[in-house]
Amino acid sequence: MTTRIPVTIEGNLTGDPEHGAAESGNEYARFTVAVNDRRLNDTTGRWEDAGTVFHRVVVFNAQSRHVADSLRKGDSVLVAGDLRFGTYVDKETGQTRETRDIVADNVGASLKFTGVDVDRNPKGNGPEADRTATGPTATPAWNAGATVSR
Repeated sequence: MTTRIPVTIEGNLTGDPEHGAAESGNEYARFTVAVNDRRLNDTTGRWEDAGTVFHRVVVFNAQSRHVADSLRKGDSVLVAGDLRFGTYVDKETGQTRETRDIVADNVGASLKFTGVDVDRNPKGNGPEADRTATGPTATPAWNAGATVSR
């Protein structure tokens, strides 16, 4: 039995995402997110850095291509997914090691400190592609050419 532990993190990429394909053909992207902890110092009344935790993240299929094409080292991201634990045997020492990875359902650029350009083209086979306009607006608002500036 596995335990599903949903998590959401916000942090910065420590390097460009690694994109590849498994032997089965499934595409993946791997990257590490640094999450900085800040705490209010009760004595000084100032915010201080209280350490950094690094999370390894993996994302699959079409989203892996989008991540690899869109995100770079230093980018601020939001990641939502499941925390997974595993073990492996270290080839050099023969010792069993533990792993902790986030298998992402969603990865997005954070808009907290910057803007991004969003491609608003509907999916070719998504529900919006087959929608028949029946209201006063023939073009959905999200597809009216609005952009978010960087």
